[in-house]
Amino acid sequence: MQNYDVLIIGAGIAGLYTALNIPTTKNVLVVCKDIPWECNTFYAQGGIVTALNEEDIELHTQDTLHAGAYHNDEEAVHLMSQNSIGIVQDIIHRGMRFDSDSQGNLLYTQEAAHSASRIIHAGGDATGRYMHRFLMEKNPHKLQRNTLVYDLLIREGKCYGVKASVNYQLVTIYAQHIIIASGGIGSLYEYNTNSRTVSSDIHGICYEKGIVLTDMEMMQFHPTVFIRSNFARKLLLTEALRGEGAHIVNKEGRRILFDYDERGELASRDIVSRAIFNYKKEHKEEVYLDFSMFDAKFFHQRFPNITHTFKAIGYNFPKDRVPISPAFHYSVGGIHCNLDGSIDGVESLYVVGEAAHTGVHGANRLASNSLLEGAVFGKEVAQTILSKESQEIKIPKFDKDYSNILHKDNDKCFKHQLRKVMWEDVGIIRTKTGLLKAKNFIYDLKSRDIGRLLELRLNTATAIVNAALARKKSLGTHYRES
Repeated sequence: MQNYDVLIIGAGIAGLYTALNIPTTKNVLVVCKDIPWECNTFYAQGGIVTALNEEDIELHTQDTLHAGAYHNDEEAVHLMSQNSIGIVQDIIHRGMRFDSDSQGNLLYTQEAAHSASRIIHAGGDATGRYMHRFLMEKNPHKLQRNTLVYDLLIREGKCYGVKASVNYQLVTIYAQHIIIASGGIGSLYEYNTNSRTVSSDIHGICYEKGIVLTDMEMMQFHPTVFIRSNFARKLLLTEALRGEGAHIVNKEGRRILFDYDERGELASRDIVSRAIFNYKKEHKEEVYLDFSMFDAKFFHQRFPNITHTFKAIGYNFPKDRVPISPAFHYSVGGIHCNLDGSIDGVESLYVVGEAAHTGVHGANRLASNSLLEGAVFGKEVAQTILSKESQEIKIPKFDKDYSNILHKDNDKCFKHQLRKVMWEDVGIIRTKTGLLKAKNFIYDLKSRDIGRLLELRLNTATAIVNAALARKKSLGTHYRES
């Protein structure tokens, strides 16, 4: 029997920064579903936000509220912005190196819906990759890969641990404190920018256990994605490209976004995504991201990862423009929690990062707030746990295992059908007819002979569709035509 002081489910920035703030006097286990770098943090390109100074906290707060259609929890937003300066200083003090000029001054960039250049980056356009490697190197605790959690062990309002498949062997892991840092729900959608491991399993467990999921209709779609790929994860073209001056154009080279919003390329993601989606639908032609205004040397230094990735598939940046489409990017809603990460009604269970709903993002996440959220609230969770005294806990008896096995023969086919339905009917533009169609499809699949993991995906999809049906008026990322 495995028994720990703290179990952290997920090895992205939220899980690893939480772990970094827990001393080695605690017996901590960090688990990840696959290899550690197969997570959304690794694929984050743009950067991490930091308020520039005390005066900028209010501006950053207002930018976040405005982008979130004022559906945010203002206390959570202010906490995140106020703590951003100290969090980033801590990460730098621990040895993380962000891009800087020849004098050692940090380089800041601006992204859509920000009123100032307050985003720092690393490796040009590889911030997530650099930060993930840094946090992996600094992690003082045991990290266990190939660990897929398929149940939370909850009895009478207390969580005691998890059931998991570890290297394809079913095991039970107990802990005094269990932290969910498992990310979002990207693999539910046909077109997405997420790691292949981000498949909403934990959300599905929470739905099953009656744990509140909030604002699940708020799913953010990134406007600039290259989707001509056979892989589920499509190639993201960071928001920072537009922040530095890239244009979105039609086949004649005309900038089209000003037809939809006076801010053009710097409008918020939900507006830009709908504009591109509608333009392609109305005009039946491609929309492109144009980099021709960039100096080649600057572009290659600022965006080396994008330059290299697209060169491998035949593009010469910044000379060539590239066809783009919106794709699912970020789960704005999530597992409802308090600002210390605790979950009402379930003792010893916490959530942090994209899996969580703290209220900071409102109805639409402001660009590059995600890495910051994971770090800020990760530290809050760590401090909450450290403030509690350790105590001997008598673990109740749990059933050995589920009668339902994890995978069944038709699951893969059903999974692809689900992804297509979610994209077409629960995507960028929604209708009552489409949402009801998706709801019936999900209901039908649940009656089939399916494995445990597909069942969990369907639970999460149900939560998204029900939330979208319940919110009859458009708000932020949730846009209804009828």
